[in-house]
Amino acid sequence: MLGKRVTVREFASIGEGSVVGDNTVIYPGAVIRENCRVGKDCIIHSNVTVYPDTDLGDRVILHSGAVIGADGFGYTLDEKGHHFKIRQIGRVVIESDVEVGANSCIDRAAMGETRIKEGTKVDNLVQIAHNCSIGEHSVIVAQTGISGSSTLGRYVVLAGQVGIGDHVNVGDQVTLAA
Repeated sequence: MLGKRVTVREFASIGEGSVVGDNTVIYPGAVIRENCRVGKDCIIHSNVTVYPDTDLGDRVILHSGAVIGADGFGYTLDEKGHHFKIRQIGRVVIESDVEVGANSCIDRAAMGETRIKEGTKVDNLVQIAHNCSIGEHSVIVAQTGISGSSTLGRYVVLAGQVGIGDHVNVGDQVTLAA
């Protein structure tokens, strides 16, 4: 379902059951899969992929090549010692006024949700793993990686190439540099 004054450019695709809010622009080659919600006044640039069951707030900007909601990196060894993929059944929620840079990836949760809170800015080439929670108005700079189930507080700044291990909690107003 499309809202009022939505622009969908050539070769863009919107999956069944997805809803796109008023005044949103979807550029060529962007793919919004099934059962997604895209808020009003969003900009989805060329070749963005939004996986099923993803929720984007209002005024979200996704730059070219961003991938939102791909499976988190979850494997275990089977009885023969081979890697066995753990099904990722969670989702991604990106709140209003978030911007995600080119070729950045935000993984769906294994269960529950990966959440990027209001006003956060994510630079190019950033990886945010499954089940992370990124606090309001945080800034995550290029080539930063955040491992699974980590939590950042409000107004956090992760400078370029910072790496956060899994299950780490970073408090409010913390700045980390590589």
